[in-house]
Amino acid sequence: MTIRENKALAEAMRIALQRADPRLSRFDPLSRIISHDEFSTGHCGWSQLVGNYEDDLDTMLPGYAQHTSAMLSTLGHWDAGSHGGMGSSYALKVATRPRKGAQNVVIKRHTFRERGRIRFETYFTFKPEANELKLSETDVRSVGFLFDLQTGDRDEGGERVMPHLRFLNALDGEHLQKWQFKRRTTKFKPIGDTDKTLSHYHLSPEDWEDLPGGDQRLCYNEIPTKVNWTYLRFDFDLEQMKALAFQCNDRHFDVSGFESIRIPAMKNLWCMLNFCLFAETDADKRAFLYVDSVCVSGDF
Repeated sequence: MTIRENKALAEAMRIALQRADPRLSRFDPLSRIISHDEFSTGHCGWSQLVGNYEDDLDTMLPGYAQHTSAMLSTLGHWDAGSHGGMGSSYALKVATRPRKGAQNVVIKRHTFRERGRIRFETYFTFKPEANELKLSETDVRSVGFLFDLQTGDRDEGGERVMPHLRFLNALDGEHLQKWQFKRRTTKFKPIGDTDKTLSHYHLSPEDWEDLPGGDQRLCYNEIPTKVNWTYLRFDFDLEQMKALAFQCNDRHFDVSGFESIRIPAMKNLWCMLNFCLFAETDADKRAFLYVDSVCVSGDF
């Protein structure tokens, strides 16, 4: 058997083993699974995105100060009890405060060991807090994800690179339903008085741009307590620091015009590989992002 045939056989066996596992067969991971999070087993490393501060928590920028911890939820609701997750009784819950424009962000922190292709896959759903007997389909402003990446400590011209994607569901009550990206962040501000700590709120409402061809109508059921799970996949090249592919349900989007936030490398974040999930409300009620499971894989 030739080397090529051996590699093809090994790949076929890998795929067969993966598809025989119900926990993994819902995903299409690359050759190496970096992390596989099922929230029936706990938070799996996802935690509140805490802003930088020095000496006093009040030095944190207001955007970060509004964030709260991720929760484990059975997707409880008043009319029939609870949904549970897609594959177990629990999902990760990201809940905003009940104030129009409020956001919440959770994060999982890694570092990378190879500069190859990575794939982020998840099953998610979103809802406003069901405190009214009406559909409330425009009460969630947006849900989305971002990566927070930085090159290695010996790279020339090191960069911190932050690809952002959000599903803008509604804005000021208008149902928009489209994907957007961001290539600009806010101005860096010094934190404290020692000149050691800086901060910027990269999820500010300004500077979001429409992803070309990014209009999409997601499933949002007929009453405010029902949910349907949505599949999402995003591929990114850590060597070239560029987006490769984006899929949501049956739609594959063109990312040739996608750009990331790019800023100079920070002095202590080398090889950073962080993932964030976020939600934003468009009404004076909480918006909920629920995440059933996440799979991060690499081709290296």
